[in-house]
Amino acid sequence: MNSIEQCLQTTRKILESLPSSWINLTTHRLDIYDEEQAKSQFLEQLIALQDSGKLSVQALENLPTAYDYIRLGHQLSCVLEWLLAQINTLDAEQVISFASNTMPVLAVLRKNCLLDRKTYVYYDTQNSPLIDLPRLESIYGYKAQLHKVNSALEVPLHSDGTVIFVTQSSYKTCLSTSAHIDATVNIHPHYGSTMFVHNTDIEALISDVQHVRRRESIAITPVNALQLLREIVGEEVVAVTSCSQQQLGSIYDSIKANTGSSTTPLIATSGLSVQYAILMGLVEDALVEHAGKAINIILPPNCYGGTNDQARRVAALIPAATIVDLLVDGGQDLVASLDTALAAVAKGDGVPIVLAEIPTNPRVEVPNLDDLGAVLSAKRMTPQGSLAIEPTFMVDQTFCPNVRLLDQMSELSSVKTVSFSSGSKFPSGGLCIAGYCATNDKASALLTIIAKHLVLSDNSALEHQLITLAETMPSMPERIHAAYLKTRQFVEHIQQVLPVAKINFVSDDLAELGFTPSVFSLDLPTIGETGEERQAFSKMLNSQLIEHMIALHPKECKHCVSYGQLKGSYWTIPATSTQGTTKEHDKDYIVRVALSPETNVEQLSAAFSQFCADKKLI
Repeated sequence: MNSIEQCLQTTRKILESLPSSWINLTTHRLDIYDEEQAKSQFLEQLIALQDSGKLSVQALENLPTAYDYIRLGHQLSCVLEWLLAQINTLDAEQVISFASNTMPVLAVLRKNCLLDRKTYVYYDTQNSPLIDLPRLESIYGYKAQLHKVNSALEVPLHSDGTVIFVTQSSYKTCLSTSAHIDATVNIHPHYGSTMFVHNTDIEALISDVQHVRRRESIAITPVNALQLLREIVGEEVVAVTSCSQQQLGSIYDSIKANTGSSTTPLIATSGLSVQYAILMGLVEDALVEHAGKAINIILPPNCYGGTNDQARRVAALIPAATIVDLLVDGGQDLVASLDTALAAVAKGDGVPIVLAEIPTNPRVEVPNLDDLGAVLSAKRMTPQGSLAIEPTFMVDQTFCPNVRLLDQMSELSSVKTVSFSSGSKFPSGGLCIAGYCATNDKASALLTIIAKHLVLSDNSALEHQLITLAETMPSMPERIHAAYLKTRQFVEHIQQVLPVAKINFVSDDLAELGFTPSVFSLDLPTIGETGEERQAFSKMLNSQLIEHMIALHPKECKHCVSYGQLKGSYWTIPATSTQGTTKEHDKDYIVRVALSPETNVEQLSAAFSQFCADKKLI
């Protein structure tokens, strides 16, 4: 049996013993995840299983987690990339799958734009592999030389740039290529696309493409990876089910009801996918409406790492854009910091784009909305005596997606406001990662521009994602309320047992206003002569608490960076997970805990009390 046939046989056995978690988990177990060995560790142990012939459900479940976030990659996408690498005689790291058909090419265009390097795109597909080339050129600064050919053999040699060949070929057989092609993108008619990097001498090409998939798009989804694997090995493929107009209407109604928006929302493949479309749409609006002026993206330096990194990547790409830090945690007041930042932008006659989380992550702080609305809508003057450009407010509502910030009665109604949320949290209860955005009436015209960027990146939500949202979003308000009550109960127990602990959670007054998150942060009491000693002890104690809770109740308590799930509780230290790309001095080493509607609070409370007793904290 040759190696390809052996891999096909292995894949068939995997499909026979497929763990359900490989399809339905949106965030994987961090207790068996090593970020430095993402994908490689999983594949190494998978190959060892293949050699041992012990491919059982249990053995597959015990393999190391391939990636921490499903949008970045997952077990099935790794199996797919490994199999395609074998078929095409490449290393697995040279194969990168996307849910989007255009983002693999856009990833190379981004890299070459920053390097001022040419990109030659040859294609034998019926249509151009790029959507909206004029916008890509004028807004992103991308320069692509497109050429339609009949086959890969017609691609000529270029010595002054990167050559990409785009095709729509069978995934079952080795791709037709030539020595003149640096990378091939194979578009599947239903499931996404895959980049095959042939020229590994191009510095950081693989990692740069991976980074685009990590921050501005997503990997092929587990559902579609499974379909494609079945297709390759010759098994029956389940017909693609379309989201009905009734189901889509149900999603729209739920988003409108929860946000207070009267506009038709946009739904993308992930929260970061929709955030990327929003930010690029606002950048375009600024470039067109305020040509020649500086674009100032104002955001917290310690916000969610994906948001932080993506915004800084946009600023690196767009010459007119810069980042302005917005201090929101650690005793800093969001409203006061924002007033200072907007005054500085007005002084430079810039275009302010404000990006903030409400509540903040990880300290779950909510600003006074009256004050926030007043600061955002305040009239400011430039040094030349003209009226400063009013800000646009991008608000991440993922912690509290049911607060009607976009309502005409909201304190933000006079501010151009775009709200977005990650669907992997409460909207779907952890069942899919689609993200969505909506606007208030004042910002409604921006939706048309944002939609253009969502379309050109081919990041619109997939049919199976929409179906999942249609099934789960109507029950979201009930789940949010139930989870909040559980969280409040646990927080009150901690306050009673360990009153010296610092807990960040919403007050009763904020809860009455509708801010009912199911996540809180916790700082255990620390000791030490110096600040460094105190922080080191705090880090150790916080980590020990998480390990204690998970070891005692592994089914009820999980290592996870998510929340809003259907059952269980989720424990993490944001500095080691969600703040992964944040600068070290801005990281928070506190414990973040999230509870689901189905959490045994009495069990958690007893375990926490036991920890405090064991550590002599009480």
